Amino acid sequence: MIDLYSWTTPNGRKISIALEEMGLEYKSHAIDITKDEQFAPDFLKISPNNRIPAIVDGDQSIFESGAILMYLAEKTGLFAPEYGSPEYWQMMQWLMWQMGGFGPMIGQAHHFLKYNKGKSEYSEQRYHAETLRLYGVLDRHLATSPYIISTLSIADFATWPWASRFEYHQVDLNDFPNVKRWYLELAARPAFARGYAQPKDAGPIPLP
Repeated sequence: MIDLYSWTTPNGRKISIALEEMGLEYKSHAIDITKDEQFAPDFLKISPNNRIPAIVDGDQSIFESGAILMYLAEKTGLFAPEYGSPEYWQMMQWLMWQMGGFGPMIGQAHHFLKYNKGKSEYSEQRYHAETLRLYGVLDRHLATSPYIISTLSIADFATWPWASRFEYHQVDLNDFPNVKRWYLELAARPAFARGYAQPKDAGPIPLP
């Protein structure tokens, strides 16, 4: 049994979606970041950076969503190509792209565009422009591939939950038809719906 410590955010949903798709038995523990529960001493023992998600699997505890996804893929042998193969490194580069760009940058966009509208026109413009650029990168790539690589992988699990907040960062998915096709196909998978609803149901998956 894996213990998942998470909240209803894109980074948290990466892991619950992966756990559902992999068919792993797990228990969700809600860490309500709106109440600063991520700073509780017990959670600090699991996640030294005071961020969700984190997991405990027996004697092993892991924080940081990318590390957790890689751990789960290795544990199960699912949703990652053979280590060292060309497709493995293709997956890894897109996973790192999500970690460094399609996540922190568009997170800044919805911080300013949704939660702090009007506080910094410069920040709104800067992060919205970068968000549109990143969606364009993903759209051009998905024009040549059904998923982020040729088969469903942890790179998709990492990226899709951030795209599910397209409304937060003022993106019209109709402007990115390949992203829209990919997004809707994954949204229709039962495991994605179950994972999206963890650690509590915050409403249906947004649809364009």
